[in-house]
Amino acid sequence: MMKRAVVLMNLGSPDSTEVKDVKCYLDEFLMDERVIDKPWLMRALLVKGIIVPFRAPKSAEAYKSIWTDQGSPLIVISEQLGKALDKEVEEPVTIAMRYGNPSPKAAYDELVQQNPDLEEVILVPMYPHYAMSSYETAVEYAKEQYKKGGYAFKLTTIKPYYDNADYLEALAESMRPYLDKEYDQILFSYHGVPERHIYKGDITGQHCLKVPNCCDVPSKAHEYCYRHQCWQTSKMVTEMLGIPKEKWGFSFQSRLGRDPWLQPYTAMRFEQLPKEGVKKLLVVCPAFVSDCLETLEEIAVEGKEIFMHNGGESFEMIPCLNVHPLWVSTMAKWIKEYATGSKEMVLS
Repeated sequence: MMKRAVVLMNLGSPDSTEVKDVKCYLDEFLMDERVIDKPWLMRALLVKGIIVPFRAPKSAEAYKSIWTDQGSPLIVISEQLGKALDKEVEEPVTIAMRYGNPSPKAAYDELVQQNPDLEEVILVPMYPHYAMSSYETAVEYAKEQYKKGGYAFKLTTIKPYYDNADYLEALAESMRPYLDKEYDQILFSYHGVPERHIYKGDITGQHCLKVPNCCDVPSKAHEYCYRHQCWQTSKMVTEMLGIPKEKWGFSFQSRLGRDPWLQPYTAMRFEQLPKEGVKKLLVVCPAFVSDCLETLEEIAVEGKEIFMHNGGESFEMIPCLNVHPLWVSTMAKWIKEYATGSKEMVLS
């Protein structure tokens, strides 16, 4: 049998809540050409001259509000997930981040040091959906560091799993206990992306955001369409849970800048829903598999304030998959199936 190892790759986090560390993190994040896809000079002026200087102090305060004794929730949860998965598979497991620490290089070096005869690393991106600014940039960065390092092992990547039955079952099971409570609607809030990213990802050049009901009309474009994949996750998991169409909604959060982003915007829906008769709201964020700033602060704190201020009566955010036992066993199943010859979950 091949000597394999596993790397779980997540978004990342500042090293601390100090403004200098948050500035460093935001600079690396926002200077990524797949996040802000502008020419380098324009991007540098925007990020280094405007966004980071003004945003870093506010972001530092937001991080302080969710930081734990062990550190960043996203890093802590990723480490917990890695340890839980390590107990379920024969392969050693470690974590890496797209931005900040630990880097893919650090993860590779650690694995090689512990396993000198390592033959293959299975990269598991912690992004269920394909987006240029999340899944794609993480995978390409991991490949770039792999090539620069000249490693002898083979690098294999798990493909997006937004419609995978095992992933959907894990997501549904994590949501199920919250559905026993009285609620008017459950809102699926996904991290937003600019509309231009959707147009760029359309390999047909004539489908996404151009065809009526484009997410439901079959097209080759869907392989790389973030909006379609988010829609499919929402539709399929609500069908699994028996949630009627009138009891769930769909929106996008974390908008940055003035360019049009995918709509409807989550913050606007929090304002509108109470006026539409939705007084008791559940929110789930399937674009994230680990709770982080965007869920713990943007949704659970800021979002709740907006909703309640506009007439809401109850608001609850359903936690991400985090270290849910079924999520751990799902990833273990993917690793074991690949090791025994199945290629279903492998992208490259």
